[in-house]
Amino acid sequence: MSSQNLSITQTGAVARITLTQPEIRNAFSDEVIAEITAAFMDVGGRTDVRAVVLAAEGPAFCAGANLNWMRRMADYTRDENIQDAGKLAEMLRVIYECPKPTIARVQGDVYAGGMGLVAACDMAVSVDTAGFCLSEVKLGLIPATISPYVIRAMGARAAHRYFLTAERFGAAEALRIGFVHEVVTAEQLDAKVDELLKQLTSASPNAVRACKKLVMEVAEREINASLIAATVQGIADIRASNEGKEGVQSFLQKRKPAWLLA
Repeated sequence: MSSQNLSITQTGAVARITLTQPEIRNAFSDEVIAEITAAFMDVGGRTDVRAVVLAAEGPAFCAGANLNWMRRMADYTRDENIQDAGKLAEMLRVIYECPKPTIARVQGDVYAGGMGLVAACDMAVSVDTAGFCLSEVKLGLIPATISPYVIRAMGARAAHRYFLTAERFGAAEALRIGFVHEVVTAEQLDAKVDELLKQLTSASPNAVRACKKLVMEVAEREINASLIAATVQGIADIRASNEGKEGVQSFLQKRKPAWLLA
């Protein structure tokens, strides 16, 4: 399966899902979300796949929601926001629960919803030049739908800071707080990913699958329907709020939001 949005390739026991829209910084839309969901369901069900790499082309790994999608959601009702956010939540759940081990190959900047893609993977390897940002509060929004995965990845203490400040931080800080596992130069990126893949594909497939399930069952709160529903309602509420609408509209119109002018 391939499209202008992403490609799926397989070499030996390793499947690679690559975001292929560098011209828009691999920002996703409802269409891309559906394709990523289908791609992970596909490779996760293949008996000949032992590990999955999520990668991207261009200078950015993923910049979150694309502008056209943001323009549409700016006029959504609360019910439409719930349906829309539910699709993003389902994509993240499918990545997180993929029965095969997953590695995010982070070759560039990661913003907003893109942080959820990285956090939903089992492991992340980043180039040392990548920047990371949970930018939602700058738009009057909250990173609700991605929060179960991002908080697991960076921890509550770091989330308190970076959710609230929306400040950009570098790869070294992402490594320090545990959001990524390795930071390397661009020239070393593929070698480091391959090193992890060699370990994953040399282990017992059943044991790897069982270990992944063990971590999810034991670590902190279960990501269940109740939690997912709460995050979906959370983003729907904030999107439909006055400040949420103002933040998105000001961003699309390239002006300062009203709360900076008061």
